[in-house]
Amino acid sequence: MTVKVLFALTSHGQLGDTGRPTGFYVPEVAHPARVFAEAGCEIGFVSVQGGAPPRDGVKPDDTVVAAFLADPATRRALSETPTADRVDAEAVDILYYAGGHGAMWDFPHDTALAALGARVYERGGVVAAVCHGPAGLVGLRLSDGSHLVEGKQVSSFTDDEEAAVGLTGVVPFPLETTLTRRGAKFSKAPDFTEHAVADGRLVTGQNPASAVKVARLALAALRP
Repeated sequence: MTVKVLFALTSHGQLGDTGRPTGFYVPEVAHPARVFAEAGCEIGFVSVQGGAPPRDGVKPDDTVVAAFLADPATRRALSETPTADRVDAEAVDILYYAGGHGAMWDFPHDTALAALGARVYERGGVVAAVCHGPAGLVGLRLSDGSHLVEGKQVSSFTDDEEAAVGLTGVVPFPLETTLTRRGAKFSKAPDFTEHAVADGRLVTGQNPASAVKVARLALAALRP
């Protein structure tokens, strides 16, 4: 059967009160999407508010991103993303929370997205997240009331990396610290280097450089 991968995308387009735009970090979707496509997976998208989510991180020399955004099917799908309450969790094998600073504002408060993640996980699917995407795990509780990350190896954009990009005082909370407070066993590598961890069917990565590894680990976790 074809594996269905659903990328969760932020709908938040403003970087606090800086006046700078943000959104989902396109390379963190385009590069793992190529891994999934090469593995024969079906790829879809969901966003917090639905419709066309704001984008960030597009660089003219990234040919993978260029090809991703030029694909007619991808362009159509990104222009009409559903909200999480319109997604059938039974049809999702891998839910991949993509990063982008916008996720820090809306992922933790989207109860429908959290419920979708819990259902995918509890029916035997994989929950994956990279960089700021693990903000979607902050409010994700399983049916027994426990946090999904509790007692598990987890990574994300680190508090030191946030300081290095000068946004500690801009983001609404420190992601690494918050995941640790939820009971996660936080795992990290030196700033901005590739690092991803799989703890059963929960797969997380530290930063944009880790997005492809997260995809590969997610496929391995689904097919042990």
